[in-house]
Amino acid sequence: MPHQQLKLYQTGTFAVGNRLLDPEQRTVQARVGRSNTLTSGHRACRGCGEALGARYVLDAAMRASGGRMVAVNSTGCLEVFSTPYPETSWQLPWLHSLFGNGPAVAAGVAAALRAQGRDDVRVVRQAGDGGTVDIGFGALSGMFERNDDVLFVCYDNEGYMNTGVQRSGATPPAARTANTKALGPEPGNAFGQGKFVPLIAMAHEIPYVATATVADLHDLEDKVERAMGMHGARYLHVLVPCPLGWAAASEDTIRLARLAKECGLFPVFEAHDGAVTDVSPIRRQVPVEDYLRPQGRYAHLFGDPGRPDVVARLQARADRNIARFGLLTEGQD
Repeated sequence: MPHQQLKLYQTGTFAVGNRLLDPEQRTVQARVGRSNTLTSGHRACRGCGEALGARYVLDAAMRASGGRMVAVNSTGCLEVFSTPYPETSWQLPWLHSLFGNGPAVAAGVAAALRAQGRDDVRVVRQAGDGGTVDIGFGALSGMFERNDDVLFVCYDNEGYMNTGVQRSGATPPAARTANTKALGPEPGNAFGQGKFVPLIAMAHEIPYVATATVADLHDLEDKVERAMGMHGARYLHVLVPCPLGWAAASEDTIRLARLAKECGLFPVFEAHDGAVTDVSPIRRQVPVEDYLRPQGRYAHLFGDPGRPDVVARLQARADRNIARFGLLTEGQD
C-alpha cells in the first residue's frame, strides 16, 4: 500500500506506538492538532466501531481539507447517538438528511458551494449500510453517474442496528438478526442475497473506490487523504464492527475488524476509474472460524451438533475473495 510499511518488533502484535515514528509519519489521531471532529459526550455504545470510524475518517478529512469541509449525515446510529436534540458532538458544519436522500443532499451542497465559487470547501457524505446499500442506493447511483464532487463514506456494521438489529443488504450469510432467525435448515441470513457496494461503485467507473477497516488506522487515514485530494465522486467503504448487533465483546471491536480482513471475508483494496489498483494483503491468514466464533450472531453454527457445512460455505466465500483480489502474498498459499 502507498503508506509506510512498519517493521514490528513486538511479538504477537499488529500495532506500533506512534511515538516511535517521526512526527509527520504518525497518524492524525496521534497528533495534538487533530480536530476532534466527533468529540466526547456522544451516546454510542461501548466499543462502537462506527464512532471510531467516523472520528478517524473525519479528523483525517479535516486535516486534508485544511478544516474547510461540510459533512452530510443520514439517519442511523451515527446521527442518533451524536445529535440528541438539543445536543451535538459534531465540531464542523454538519447537516442531517433522511435515510434515502443523503447522496442527493450532499450533491446539492456541493453544487451550491460551486455556484458561490467556493471550490475550496469539500463535502463528505456519511451513512451506515442501511442508508447506503438499501434505502439510499438509488440516490447513490445517481451521485456516481453525475460524478458529483462528494466523498461518500459508508460505515458498514452489517445491519440496521439502531432499530433493533434487522437484516440489511450488507448482512453476511448465516448471520442471525431480528428477522433472520437461527432456525431451520438454512439458519440466519440466506446465502445469495445482498450486495457488495464497492464493486457496484467500481462499475460506475468513478475516480476512486476503496475499502478499509477501523483496525488499520494508517491505511484508513491514508485512503481518506488520497480521496480528499481528488475531485468527482469518491466512495470509501469502512467495516465497523457493532458489539450490540454482532453480540460480541466491546473490547473485541478492533480484533474483529482485523480478523475479517485476515480471513478474507472482507477484502481491503483500492480502485481508480473502475479498476483495482492496489490491495492490502493478508498478513497472517486465519480460518473464518476464528472470526465467526467470537460473535454471538454466529453461535448457532457452533452448538451441538453445530453446522460445519455452513462454516465451510463461508470459508469458500473467503477463499473466493482471496483469489479474486490476490490477497495472499507469495509463499502464503
